[in-house]
Amino acid sequence: MTDGLDDGEFLALTEKIARERDFRCGSYKEKCLRRRIAVRMRARGVHRYSDYASVLDRDAVEWEKLLDALTINVTKLFRNPETYAAIARDVVPALWSLPDQSIRVWSAGCSSGEEPYSVATMFYRHAEQLGELKRVSRVKVVGTDIDKRSLTSAQRGQFDEEAFADTPADLRSRYFSSGYPASVSPAIRELVTFERRDLLLESPPPGAHHLVICRNVLIYFDRATQEALFDRFHESLRPGGILVLGKVETLLGPVRHRFAPIDARERIYRKL
Repeated sequence: MTDGLDDGEFLALTEKIARERDFRCGSYKEKCLRRRIAVRMRARGVHRYSDYASVLDRDAVEWEKLLDALTINVTKLFRNPETYAAIARDVVPALWSLPDQSIRVWSAGCSSGEEPYSVATMFYRHAEQLGELKRVSRVKVVGTDIDKRSLTSAQRGQFDEEAFADTPADLRSRYFSSGYPASVSPAIRELVTFERRDLLLESPPPGAHHLVICRNVLIYFDRATQEALFDRFHESLRPGGILVLGKVETLLGPVRHRFAPIDARERIYRKL
């Protein structure tokens, strides 16, 4: 029995995943793919990629579990509070002051919705503090992800206690219901919609967004894919629009010269 690391079998399995589930394995870092597939192989008690392919052929539920593992759905509300503090300080007031009839925000790779709801809360609180809640409906936050199950969960807007580990106490008590699972305030839920979108295949409308947030997603892609996505984000932003990345991510390739840092430590950039 082999250890499952046969390159030919691994390639055949990734081609099967791409062919049958339209999941572009080739754009992901190979080590990450192998590690996450190995988790499912151990769960099913198989040691060869070819044997795991046979499991997929006879078990539709396993397909869902594999895709869930590959799409890396790990997040929290207000994850990295210092980043949200910078967004509240440097991003929200600047966008709110614009005369535009709508403020469009894209949360790319939103998983189960924690990020778009967190961003919407920042805008709602700012409007509340200014006494301008009548204008808050112009904020349009769209969360996109490739994982259907995550999006279904996101649309419910309910979160268990673990999701609140990074949530400031004042935001927890004011904008979410008591007890668990806790529901997002209806007023904030009205600002957020969700769509299924494959970052690697589907381009958003050019110049459509004031703010794009994609945190802790790009690190799982190879460099060529990262650079292509940075170009896509730049294209999707309006002039002067803002891009927010994860703490371990950085701009790569020629596009880095088309953004200026607002807060380099928190990975917040303005489109030039």
